[in-house]
Amino acid sequence: MAISKSIDEFMQQGSWIRKMFEEGIRLQKLYGVENVFDLTLGNPVMEPPKEFKEKLLEEVKRAEPGMHRYMPNAGYEWVRETVANYYSQETGLDFSAKNIIMTVGAAGALNVLLKTILEPGDEVIILSPYFVEYQFYVDNHGGVPKVVPTNEDFSINISRIEESVSPKTKAILINSPNNPTGVVYGEYLLRALAQAIQNINKRYKKSIYLINDEPYRKIVFDGKKAPWIFKLYDNSIVVTSHSKDLAIPGERIGHIAISPRADDAEKLSDGTTFCNRILGYVNAPALMQRVTADLQNVSVSVDEYQKRRDFLYAKLSEMGYTLVKPQGAFYLFPHSPIKDDVKFVQELAKHRVLVVPGSGFACPGHFRISFCVSFDTIERSIPAFDTVARQFGL
Repeated sequence: MAISKSIDEFMQQGSWIRKMFEEGIRLQKLYGVENVFDLTLGNPVMEPPKEFKEKLLEEVKRAEPGMHRYMPNAGYEWVRETVANYYSQETGLDFSAKNIIMTVGAAGALNVLLKTILEPGDEVIILSPYFVEYQFYVDNHGGVPKVVPTNEDFSINISRIEESVSPKTKAILINSPNNPTGVVYGEYLLRALAQAIQNINKRYKKSIYLINDEPYRKIVFDGKKAPWIFKLYDNSIVVTSHSKDLAIPGERIGHIAISPRADDAEKLSDGTTFCNRILGYVNAPALMQRVTADLQNVSVSVDEYQKRRDFLYAKLSEMGYTLVKPQGAFYLFPHSPIKDDVKFVQELAKHRVLVVPGSGFACPGHFRISFCVSFDTIERSIPAFDTVARQFGL
């Protein structure tokens, strides 16, 4: 075989999002782009905020000698200080540049972090439904993903987590605001999770890391805010990016933020900096570090996403679909009208509406809709959802 057996198997497991995206390209060639309604990828159609464009032009025109050379593997110190100041203001904790490692997006951040903390065979608890590539990232670095289902409303089931922890558990990976459900874990629930982990730490005489993957932090609806795990648990780490809040996923800029209260925080910082290099990232993109440093409080219009959420949620509910109302991100994750979510998604595709089956997120019986598309695309997709809902008896 030309490729490894494990990669061949992973390709089969992780292909649904791309498979549906590629089906969209095929249909666009047949029917025209305007007649295909692709709701598969979390690839924002919204343009970056004006502050980003202004800062980008400013940096491009700067032409400062050496601005395209290597810098320390953790990133420019002044950029990390700026990001650290943002965290200090938000959390009240004493973050410094040492607690921040600039990375190639949140995906790069997760790989760097897992490479740093995992020994072969260490377990990482992942809550389902989850972004399918989490299991691949854990496997990349010799870890073992341990999937724990959430509750019916996609909230954290702490009892299940407690039952799943073993002496090999190294980290618990959460994602809030969540992809694919749009659920935001509230402070009460996160505090209960933190307390449960502290009890587990005492039982096993170890320290489990709590990691939140939070590129959707600034996309939260109804005037609410996502809680910070740093305030609730000392051994906490955030990985994030500006792919969603600044709508620049192709620029691949993110960072790791390590709690200043974490055990051996300085050594963890040194380790992630080293792994940033040896995994081949070397450093985060120089230009994007400089452009985004002062944009920590800037975001695309949350109102525009909330408008899309409200419209889609109301329409699908009227049709009889069962779904949890998203509190953040830009996804809905309804129940499929039939048990076979793949068959349902294929039926929708016949009407040129493309979504992703819940099986692609380890949660069969659901499907994911991405609403980071034009409002016109959403509106014109509605008749197909209605037709298929009637077809399957809703």
